[in-house]
Amino acid sequence: MIDYEFLRFAWWVLVIVLLIGFSVTDGFDMGVLSLLPFAGKKEVEKRIMINTIAPHWDGNQVWLLTAGGAMFAAWPIVYSVSFSGFFIAMILVLAALFFRPVGFEYRSKVNSAAYRTFWDIGLFIGGFVPIVVFGVAFGNLLQGVPFHFDELLKPTYTGTFWQLLNPFALLCGVLSATMLITHGANWLQLKTVDALRARSQKISEVGALLTLILFVLAGVWLYFKNGYVLEGVVDHAGPSDPTGKDVVLQAHAWFANYFNHPVLFILPLLVVIGALGNTAMSKANRNGWAFFFSSITLAGVITSFAVSMFPFIMPSSTNPGDSLLIWDATSSQLTLTLMFGFALVFTVILLTYTIWAYYKMAGRLDAQFIESGENITY
Repeated sequence: MIDYEFLRFAWWVLVIVLLIGFSVTDGFDMGVLSLLPFAGKKEVEKRIMINTIAPHWDGNQVWLLTAGGAMFAAWPIVYSVSFSGFFIAMILVLAALFFRPVGFEYRSKVNSAAYRTFWDIGLFIGGFVPIVVFGVAFGNLLQGVPFHFDELLKPTYTGTFWQLLNPFALLCGVLSATMLITHGANWLQLKTVDALRARSQKISEVGALLTLILFVLAGVWLYFKNGYVLEGVVDHAGPSDPTGKDVVLQAHAWFANYFNHPVLFILPLLVVIGALGNTAMSKANRNGWAFFFSSITLAGVITSFAVSMFPFIMPSSTNPGDSLLIWDATSSQLTLTLMFGFALVFTVILLTYTIWAYYKMAGRLDAQFIESGENITY
């Protein structure tokens, strides 16, 4: 059987990979929908935008489902606490996501401007609300989540929904929205022509620089906030018991991993490289490279966040000793072993299908394509 300590670390890496896959693929879907009321000036342009993502959105969403399933398999306690603590926020995300399939199917059913505007607003909500909520959730993780365990290891959430909407978390929400809207604009550069492409290009250039500014601002703010530090030794291969640790709050704690291992600074540096490369490639009309660099930006932000918190998954602000680590919040060794094999196989299948689907549906869309396929396009 695979070593328990290795499995715990491997699942941490796997969840990060799945989150990056989700942000790179489904992220541009949500970014495009967030731009729908603004980048599309004409009805045909809005239809072009929708049809650039319509063939892919459901396949892309599998990355989110896989990441959620991986979290449930690997970190059942984290899954339990997050769904109880962030319940209202998650319901908002699910309610917003419902607009996507329904909006795609019904938007063009009635030849009415008011009717289409209603669905445009719904599709915008389906794109914008989830990316903001995801960013707010990560911002709250960095500050600690108000929960604790009782003597039966039953988690109790002691916060409220409105406490989630604190200034730092909202900044993270804006950062999330900015970087995914930029990613969506890069996708539109790849898939559209003429005025819509030019508009998307401008949005990408501004959005990439704004993402960089917000990332630096969030990093500086985080540096001066207290973070969580694990004191003493935790058995990396012992049974999962999230209680009884010595965890303290310290200034600059979320930067400790970077100071102890300076090579890790390459991760936030990826954000800088990605944002500047995105802007340069967009200006040079190298749309594929612009999309590549915005993907690098997404990977840099997610990995910077994860490495900053390591080994914490979900710190507790109510009782720091109940904070959840990758070493004490996992499933059994047998479960991790079996699920690790399944995860590797199906992640490869998912990646292979994704690459094949994008290859088969490559190319740009224009007004002629939409009008000639009136009965088969959205």
